[in-house]
Amino acid sequence: MRIRRVSHYKRRQIQQPLFRVNDRIRVPEVRVVDEAGNNLGVMKTRDALSLAEERGYDLIEVSPVAVPPVCKFENWGSFNYQEQKKRQKQKAKVKAVEVKGVRLSVGMKEHDLEVRKKQALKFFEKGHKVKAEIVMRGREKAHRDRAEEVFHIFSDMLSQDATIDTPLQSQGPKLFMILQAKSD
Repeated sequence: MRIRRVSHYKRRQIQQPLFRVNDRIRVPEVRVVDEAGNNLGVMKTRDALSLAEERGYDLIEVSPVAVPPVCKFENWGSFNYQEQKKRQKQKAKVKAVEVKGVRLSVGMKEHDLEVRKKQALKFFEKGHKVKAEIVMRGREKAHRDRAEEVFHIFSDMLSQDATIDTPLQSQGPKLFMILQAKSD
């Protein structure tokens, strides 16, 4: 009797290429665009493939959803490199908005709130959202109205520069609201 070993490693999934190239194009007819960008019209896939090989290029299916699919004569290596660069640029453009925290307290007075306001404005300049929160401890829990008053004063101070993204909410002993910069 054989003992089987169980692998606990996750198998790497082989990513399917985004574009079909040369012999992987399985449709009978394709619309062909040559290396200069000229439309050569609709032709059989075999004819397009042989024409691409004659010219020393690969036949790359650029738009598989079109009827018939659009294929292009181009070197696969350079085409793939350009596509990777496009994807990297798109990834770089998508910037996650961070939520920065500003901690307030029930006993804060005007000057303390001014300091927190400056802190919040710095975060807004960098494009972040600001989560203003108060953690109530002990007897502070009995005076929720004071905490709400502090939030009201703080949001009034920032009313010129920010809007309330998430209104005042409570989560156990925490009260918080999320503010975001006004879009000009």
